Amino acid sequence: MSRDEAIDRLWHDRPRDAFVRASVWAGFALIVLSYAIGDFDWGDLLSPRRQANLARFLTEVRPFPLQGVDWDWNVAWNWATELLSDRGAQAALTTLAISVAAILIAGGVSLGLSLPAARNFASAEPFLTLAKPAPLWVRAGWRVICNGTRMILMLMRAIPEYLAAFLLLAIFGPTPVTAILALAIHNAGILGRLGAESIENIPIEAPRSLRALGAGRMRIASWVFLPELLPRLLLYFFYRWETCVRESTVLGLLGIASLGFWIDDARTRGHMDVLVFYVMLGVAIVLVGDIISSIARSLVRKAS
Repeated sequence: MSRDEAIDRLWHDRPRDAFVRASVWAGFALIVLSYAIGDFDWGDLLSPRRQANLARFLTEVRPFPLQGVDWDWNVAWNWATELLSDRGAQAALTTLAISVAAILIAGGVSLGLSLPAARNFASAEPFLTLAKPAPLWVRAGWRVICNGTRMILMLMRAIPEYLAAFLLLAIFGPTPVTAILALAIHNAGILGRLGAESIENIPIEAPRSLRALGAGRMRIASWVFLPELLPRLLLYFFYRWETCVRESTVLGLLGIASLGFWIDDARTRGHMDVLVFYVMLGVAIVLVGDIISSIARSLVRKAS
């Protein structure tokens, strides 16, 4: 049998799953349905008016001193450094500081909530099967603690950062504290749920052995959960920090003195060149955060 014939035979004998095929066709049908009911007008994208808007935009995003003249790198550099020293550097540092403070708070809160949210930990007698069950009121109490904590985590992550910041503005005003708390609340809910799920999926042999020897809950958490789950929790932590870096820029649109505030200010004034500069500065912060996060996650993987 030739190679081509062998490939054809493998293709003919490949496993077929009716559910997978039905899912693919269902997804395709949803795309068609969305296009049908969405009233999209793709032809308007290439209309003369859109092309004129694009040409005007490309003209306005050039640095103001270079609009209508030949490009000069020295002029562009002086323009960028002036914007950076004027307010860009401070806004970027504020954005970065907000993201770091928010994720540190979120990480600490999530560690405290993930344990009582884990069903195998928050039980009357964790990791052991007793011949005589614990009293009903003890089991009911732990069930209330577990379900209540999971509900709190659900509410925390169900509130988007932007909406939480909008509500907190009434209390703290347009200050970095508003952005920090909004980001911390949402990300603590996400990290707490991820931590609880990780605890529930941990192999039961080690905690069961320690529990049988008389170890308490917190000793099991310190000796088993932390060493076993630390690499994974750190991966979650740094991933959510990347999100905080991006969202702290967006929250500036509410008047908080981060990059988003000056982006909105430039948009209001019609200074498209300044707007694009601050947007690219935000992109640079995200890229730096992504590099730091990638290095940290790589070190964690090697250590584990």
